[in-house]
Amino acid sequence: MLLFGGRHSREAYEIRDFLTRSVVRFDWHPVDTDEEARAAFGEPLAMVELPLVVLPSGEALQNPTLEQIARVLGWVRTPQLAEYDLSIYGAGPAGLSAAVYAASEGLRVVVVEREVIGGQAGSSSLIENYLGFPHGIRGTDLAERARQQAVDFGAEFLLMREGIRGVFRDGRIHGQLADGTPVVAATNICATGIEWRRLGVAGEDRLLGAGVYYGAGMSEAPQCEGEHVIVVGGANSAGQAAMNLAAHAASVTMIVRGPALSATMSAYLSNRIAAEPRIRVLLGTRVTGLVGETDLVGVTLEDAEGSRRDLDATRMFVCIGGEPNTDWTRETLIHRDARGYLITGPDLTPEHLADRWAVARAPYHLETSVPGSFAAGDVRLNSVKRVASAVGEGAMAVTFVHRHLAETFGMSGPSALASRRPVAVAESLA
Repeated sequence: MLLFGGRHSREAYEIRDFLTRSVVRFDWHPVDTDEEARAAFGEPLAMVELPLVVLPSGEALQNPTLEQIARVLGWVRTPQLAEYDLSIYGAGPAGLSAAVYAASEGLRVVVVEREVIGGQAGSSSLIENYLGFPHGIRGTDLAERARQQAVDFGAEFLLMREGIRGVFRDGRIHGQLADGTPVVAATNICATGIEWRRLGVAGEDRLLGAGVYYGAGMSEAPQCEGEHVIVVGGANSAGQAAMNLAAHAASVTMIVRGPALSATMSAYLSNRIAAEPRIRVLLGTRVTGLVGETDLVGVTLEDAEGSRRDLDATRMFVCIGGEPNTDWTRETLIHRDARGYLITGPDLTPEHLADRWAVARAPYHLETSVPGSFAAGDVRLNSVKRVASAVGEGAMAVTFVHRHLAETFGMSGPSALASRRPVAVAESLA
């Protein structure tokens, strides 16, 4: 696959990032001048509609959306079944783990993912502290291996599809995708994770993809040769981004609001950063402004004493945590905390369950305020923000799914749920 586009084109960046995180091999050809356009197409730049994607078949897609690319690649599908044993929303580590374990145990599983496989972990340039990979593994590679496992066991994936509404009735969740497609399942696991938090400074939206990026910037690191770049954040994701970028850029400056890296970053990584001559760490500092009209050329920094200064930079990668992706729960009976995280198990109070809890037992550890609806990974209140923890929660949630299916539908293994009615379960309507 070939990709042609402007070096600082937001649309071209989105396609590069999408293809990189989807583990699709492509050759990137920047085109910004008439000379480059004539070399590539035999025409001046004004006569070419960019970005341009050329498929191995020779078919060309002019300025395509990500969904159009996904459709051409055969990734956008409709549900194969009228009803599933388990629907999983989100294909990060927690959702992928749940899909592998549930499908391997004979459950009919569908995974709905609105973007690409992997979640935030999929954007990590290297995960070094995950069990079994002594030399680390790229987030995209880990996610793709998990997807293949789940598919081999029979899990179904609906990519570039977003769940926007869920109604709980007759002991099932009746989900609705953005295009109106229904997805019905006896149980569900919400593993929608978190979205990168914005800095909240002027010009951020204007420069997104034109020097401002969220996440580790795996697709952008090779483009940073000879440049000075900035990484904002002090956790492991920011540290791995800085190390990856330092292998390409002339220099990397980390902007960290806290007084030390040790409070938020693993020791092995902070020690490695301290020993890397191309990385400089500015502690007690935050970004308060962006410099540049069409492309990023610098940032304004403010230290703990309130002193400000400008720093030249051509690219900035923001890795400052995120906000839970739970807006879809607003019209459901599922409780969230004030920040939007899903409340589960022992954190649910009697007030959370009043007039909502319709079974004669306490909620399971990862169960939300709706029986049979579970949460796993970063989206859950008080979860541990680590890949291994998310994978563990995904597997654990499947254990509780089995218990709920057994008590509600009399299932002890794979079964045709369409022919069954729930046993002693009151209706719960959103």
